[in-house]
Amino acid sequence: MLTPENMAAIKLSLELAACVTLILLIFGTPLAWWLARSESSWTAPVGAVVALPLVLPPTVLGFYLLLAMGPSGYLGQLTATLGLGTLPFTFSGLVVGSCLYSLPFVVQPIQIAFQSIGNRPLEIAAILGASPIDRFITVALPLAKPGFLTATILGFAHTIGEFGVVLMIGGNIPNETRVVSVQMYDHVEALAYDQAHPLAAAMVLLSFLTLLVLYFYQKVRGRAKTNFGVSI
Repeated sequence: MLTPENMAAIKLSLELAACVTLILLIFGTPLAWWLARSESSWTAPVGAVVALPLVLPPTVLGFYLLLAMGPSGYLGQLTATLGLGTLPFTFSGLVVGSCLYSLPFVVQPIQIAFQSIGNRPLEIAAILGASPIDRFITVALPLAKPGFLTATILGFAHTIGEFGVVLMIGGNIPNETRVVSVQMYDHVEALAYDQAHPLAAAMVLLSFLTLLVLYFYQKVRGRAKTNFGVSI
Protein backbone atom coordinates (compact mmCIF):
# COMPACT_ATOMS: atom_id res chain seq x y z
CA MET A 1 0.00 0.00 0.00
CA LEU A 2 1.10 3.54 -0.70
CA THR A 3 1.79 5.50 2.47
CA PRO A 4 0.60 9.11 2.91
CA GLU A 5 4.20 10.25 2.38
CA ASN A 6 4.37 8.35 -0.90
CA MET A 7 1.04 9.78 -2.03
CA ALA A 8 2.25 13.29 -1.20
CA ALA A 9 5.38 12.71 -3.29
CA ILE A 10 3.33 11.41 -6.22
CA LYS A 11 0.97 14.38 -6.01
CA LEU A 12 3.87 16.83 -5.94
CA SER A 13 5.54 15.09 -8.91
CA LEU A 14 2.34 15.24 -10.97
CA GLU A 15 1.89 18.93 -10.15
CA LEU A 16 5.50 19.64 -11.10
CA ALA A 17 5.24 17.68 -14.37
CA ALA A 18 1.98 19.38 -15.35
CA CYS A 19 3.33 22.85 -14.60
CA VAL A 20 6.62 22.26 -16.42
CA THR A 21 4.93 20.72 -19.47
CA LEU A 22 2.52 23.63 -19.80
CA ILE A 23 5.30 26.21 -19.50
CA LEU A 24 7.47 24.42 -22.04
CA LEU A 25 4.62 24.09 -24.54
CA ILE A 26 3.94 27.83 -24.30
CA PHE A 27 7.53 29.04 -24.54
CA GLY A 28 8.99 26.09 -26.44
CA THR A 29 6.60 26.36 -29.40
CA PRO A 30 7.93 29.70 -30.76
CA LEU A 31 11.48 28.49 -30.10
CA ALA A 32 10.80 25.27 -32.04
CA TRP A 33 9.24 27.27 -34.87
CA TRP A 34 12.28 29.53 -35.08
CA LEU A 35 14.69 26.59 -35.04
CA ALA A 36 12.67 24.83 -37.76
CA ARG A 37 12.13 27.78 -40.10
CA SER A 38 14.91 30.28 -39.54
CA GLU A 39 17.98 30.40 -41.78
CA SER A 40 19.98 32.32 -39.19
CA SER A 41 23.46 31.11 -38.34
CA TRP A 42 22.38 31.18 -34.71
CA THR A 43 20.08 28.19 -35.09
CA ALA A 44 22.99 25.71 -34.74
CA PRO A 45 24.38 27.03 -31.42
CA VAL A 46 20.88 27.64 -30.02
CA GLY A 47 19.83 24.13 -31.03
CA ALA A 48 22.94 22.75 -29.34
CA VAL A 49 22.08 24.60 -26.12
CA VAL A 50 18.52 23.25 -26.25
CA ALA A 51 19.82 19.69 -26.70
CA LEU A 52 22.53 20.03 -24.03
CA PRO A 53 20.50 18.34 -21.25
CA LEU A 54 20.39 15.19 -23.38
CA VAL A 55 24.13 14.62 -22.87
CA LEU A 56 24.92 16.70 -19.79
CA PRO A 57 24.88 14.85 -16.45
CA PRO A 58 21.86 16.04 -14.44
CA THR A 59 23.98 16.76 -11.39
CA VAL A 60 26.19 19.11 -13.42
CA LEU A 61 23.18 21.07 -14.64
CA GLY A 62 21.73 21.07 -11.12
CA PHE A 63 25.01 22.30 -9.66
CA TYR A 64 25.28 25.31 -11.97
CA LEU A 65 21.61 26.12 -11.53
CA LEU A 66 22.10 26.00 -7.77
CA LEU A 67 24.94 28.49 -8.06
CA ALA A 68 23.00 30.74 -10.43
CA MET A 69 19.86 30.76 -8.30
CA GLY A 70 21.67 31.06 -4.97
CA PRO A 71 22.21 34.29 -3.00
CA SER A 72 25.47 35.02 -4.85
CA GLY A 73 24.22 34.03 -8.31
CA TYR A 74 23.00 36.45 -10.92
CA LEU A 75 19.55 34.88 -11.01
CA GLY A 76 19.36 34.71 -7.23
CA GLN A 77 20.27 38.38 -6.91
CA LEU A 78 17.63 39.26 -9.48
CA THR A 79 14.86 37.35 -7.71
CA ALA A 80 15.96 38.80 -4.37
CA THR A 81 15.82 42.31 -5.82
CA LEU A 82 12.30 41.62 -7.08
CA GLY A 83 11.28 40.54 -3.60
CA LEU A 84 10.87 36.88 -4.58
CA GLY A 85 13.66 35.53 -2.41
CA THR A 86 15.93 32.80 -3.73
CA LEU A 87 14.68 29.81 -5.71
CA PRO A 88 16.76 26.87 -4.39
CA PHE A 89 14.85 24.46 -2.12
CA THR A 90 11.48 25.76 -3.28
CA PHE A 91 8.84 24.40 -5.66
CA SER A 92 9.46 27.38 -7.96
CA GLY A 93 13.12 26.42 -8.14
CA LEU A 94 12.13 22.89 -9.12
CA VAL A 95 9.97 24.30 -11.90
CA VAL A 96 12.84 26.40 -13.29
CA GLY A 97 15.34 23.53 -13.14
CA SER A 98 12.88 21.01 -14.60
CA CYS A 99 12.00 23.35 -17.46
CA LEU A 100 15.65 23.55 -18.47
CA TYR A 101 16.27 19.83 -18.03
CA SER A 102 13.13 18.77 -19.97
CA LEU A 103 13.50 21.45 -22.65
CA PRO A 104 14.76 19.21 -25.48
CA PHE A 105 12.05 16.62 -24.86
CA VAL A 106 9.42 19.23 -25.71
CA VAL A 107 11.16 21.50 -28.22
CA GLN A 108 12.68 18.84 -30.47
CA PRO A 109 9.47 16.87 -31.27
CA ILE A 110 7.68 20.12 -32.09
CA GLN A 111 10.64 21.32 -34.17
CA ILE A 112 10.67 18.07 -36.16
CA ALA A 113 6.91 18.34 -36.70
CA PHE A 114 7.28 21.89 -38.03
CA GLN A 115 10.12 20.83 -40.33
CA SER A 116 8.06 17.95 -41.73
CA ILE A 117 5.35 20.37 -42.89
CA GLY A 118 7.54 21.73 -45.67
CA ASN A 119 7.11 25.03 -47.46
CA ARG A 120 4.24 24.17 -49.83
CA PRO A 121 1.26 24.43 -47.42
CA LEU A 122 2.53 27.73 -46.05
CA GLU A 123 3.19 29.11 -49.53
CA ILE A 124 -0.35 28.24 -50.62
CA ALA A 125 -1.76 29.95 -47.54
CA ALA A 126 0.34 33.01 -48.29
CA ILE A 127 -0.94 33.11 -51.89
CA LEU A 128 -4.48 33.03 -50.52
CA GLY A 129 -3.69 36.12 -48.46
CA ALA A 130 -3.02 34.63 -45.02
CA SER A 131 -0.72 36.68 -42.81
CA PRO A 132 2.31 35.04 -41.13
CA ILE A 133 0.38 34.72 -37.87
CA ASP A 134 -2.63 33.25 -39.68
CA ARG A 135 -0.39 30.75 -41.47
CA PHE A 136 1.14 29.72 -38.17
CA ILE A 137 -2.18 29.32 -36.36
CA THR A 138 -4.35 27.84 -39.11
CA VAL A 139 -1.79 25.80 -41.05
CA ALA A 140 1.36 25.04 -39.05
CA LEU A 141 -0.18 24.27 -35.67
CA PRO A 142 -2.85 21.81 -36.93
CA LEU A 143 -0.35 19.99 -39.15
CA ALA A 144 2.13 19.74 -36.26
CA LYS A 145 -0.42 18.27 -33.82
CA PRO A 146 1.31 14.86 -33.60
CA GLY A 147 4.53 16.60 -32.59
CA PHE A 148 2.72 18.47 -29.84
CA LEU A 149 1.24 15.25 -28.48
CA THR A 150 4.65 13.58 -28.46
CA ALA A 151 6.22 16.62 -26.82
CA THR A 152 3.53 16.72 -24.14
CA ILE A 153 3.88 13.05 -23.24
CA LEU A 154 7.68 12.99 -23.29
CA GLY A 155 8.00 16.24 -21.36
CA PHE A 156 5.53 15.09 -18.71
CA ALA A 157 7.07 11.63 -18.31
CA HIS A 158 10.63 12.92 -18.27
CA THR A 159 9.86 15.49 -15.59
CA ILE A 160 8.31 12.86 -13.32
CA GLY A 161 11.44 10.73 -13.61
CA GLU A 162 13.98 13.44 -12.79
CA PHE A 163 16.36 12.88 -9.90
CA GLY A 164 19.73 14.58 -10.14
CA VAL A 165 18.48 18.07 -10.96
CA VAL A 166 15.64 18.10 -8.46
CA LEU A 167 17.83 16.74 -5.68
CA MET A 168 20.53 19.37 -6.28
CA ILE A 169 18.07 22.27 -6.49
CA GLY A 170 15.22 21.19 -4.24
CA GLY A 171 16.78 19.00 -1.61
CA ASN A 172 14.36 16.86 0.38
CA ILE A 173 11.61 18.99 1.93
CA PRO A 174 8.29 17.15 2.54
CA ASN A 175 5.32 18.57 0.62
CA GLU A 176 7.60 21.19 -0.95
CA THR A 177 10.40 19.55 -2.95
CA ARG A 178 10.28 15.84 -2.09
CA VAL A 179 9.18 14.37 -5.41
CA VAL A 180 8.85 10.67 -6.24
CA SER A 181 12.46 10.12 -7.26
CA VAL A 182 13.75 11.67 -4.04
CA GLN A 183 11.22 9.72 -1.96
CA MET A 184 12.40 6.51 -3.62
CA TYR A 185 16.00 7.40 -2.83
CA ASP A 186 15.09 7.92 0.84
CA HIS A 187 13.38 4.52 1.06
CA VAL A 188 16.28 2.69 -0.57
CA GLU A 189 18.86 4.53 1.55
CA ALA A 190 16.94 3.50 4.67
CA LEU A 191 16.63 -0.09 3.36
CA ALA A 192 12.85 0.32 3.53
CA TYR A 193 12.22 -1.79 0.47
CA ASP A 194 8.68 -2.60 1.58
CA GLN A 195 7.83 1.09 1.17
CA ALA A 196 9.87 1.52 -2.01
CA HIS A 197 8.20 -1.34 -3.89
CA PRO A 198 4.66 0.12 -4.10
CA LEU A 199 6.01 3.54 -5.11
CA ALA A 200 8.27 2.05 -7.77
CA ALA A 201 5.44 -0.13 -9.11
CA ALA A 202 3.13 2.88 -9.32
CA MET A 203 5.71 4.83 -11.30
CA VAL A 204 6.38 1.90 -13.65
CA LEU A 205 2.65 1.60 -14.31
CA LEU A 206 2.25 5.34 -14.86
CA SER A 207 5.22 5.47 -17.23
CA PHE A 208 3.98 2.44 -19.16
CA LEU A 209 0.47 3.85 -19.58
CA THR A 210 1.88 7.21 -20.66
CA LEU A 211 4.02 5.66 -23.38
CA LEU A 212 1.22 3.28 -24.36
CA VAL A 213 -0.99 6.26 -25.16
CA LEU A 214 1.74 7.70 -27.37
CA TYR A 215 2.39 4.46 -29.27
CA PHE A 216 -1.31 3.73 -29.65
CA TYR A 217 -1.89 7.19 -31.11
CA GLN A 218 1.02 6.80 -33.53
CA LYS A 219 -0.26 3.40 -34.67
CA VAL A 220 -3.80 4.68 -35.22
CA ARG A 221 -2.47 7.70 -37.07
CA GLY A 222 -0.30 5.50 -39.28
CA ARG A 223 -3.30 3.34 -40.18
CA ALA A 224 -5.37 6.42 -40.98
CA LYS A 225 -2.67 7.68 -43.33
CA THR A 226 -2.49 4.31 -45.07
CA ASN A 227 -6.25 4.10 -45.51
CA PHE A 228 -6.37 7.64 -46.81
CA GLY A 229 -3.66 6.87 -49.32
CA VAL A 230 -5.48 3.77 -50.56
CA SER A 231 -8.77 5.65 -50.96
CA ILE A 232 -7.07 8.25 -53.11
